[in-house]
Amino acid sequence: MKTLCLASAVMLATGCAVSSTERLKLPPLQTVERVELSRYLGTWYELASFPQSFQKGCTATTASYALRDDGEIDVTNRCRKGALDGPENVATGRARVVDSKSNARLEVSFFRPFWGPYWVIDLEPEYAFAVVGHPSRDYLWILSRTPTVQPEVYDGIIARLEAKGYETGRLVKTAHPAP
Repeated sequence: MKTLCLASAVMLATGCAVSSTERLKLPPLQTVERVELSRYLGTWYELASFPQSFQKGCTATTASYALRDDGEIDVTNRCRKGALDGPENVATGRARVVDSKSNARLEVSFFRPFWGPYWVIDLEPEYAFAVVGHPSRDYLWILSRTPTVQPEVYDGIIARLEAKGYETGRLVKTAHPAP
């Protein structure tokens, strides 16, 4: 659970450092036009991400979202530590919409009162995959409803991320057990 607390602290600390967006003199990050939250809920598999200290040693990473009665979203992140059959690590938090016009800008908290940006920056029309970023461009997660996608789908995601100014060479693919 220490790593979960650290995750929020790290996200807040990025406000004190020069972000990739600033360093590379990039325009502000744009989100998708609209997210239908009811379609976004459920379980997503992490296909790749920028390495973060709070995910060190994680494999078979998933994120599950469930709507709460108060309108916020329960977030449950799971991974296996060290190996695909390693011990399970579970982090629970909450998310809330901060832009109700699009539902594409949320904040997530695993350690209140600290909240960090969770922006949906790419979303397949049928909600088969999504990409979550941060305005700094220093955090990035590629998510899918399945543990793998076709290479051409992944390559298309990468091309769109590069067009948004992401340093995609930093991405590390996430291992999942064979079906």
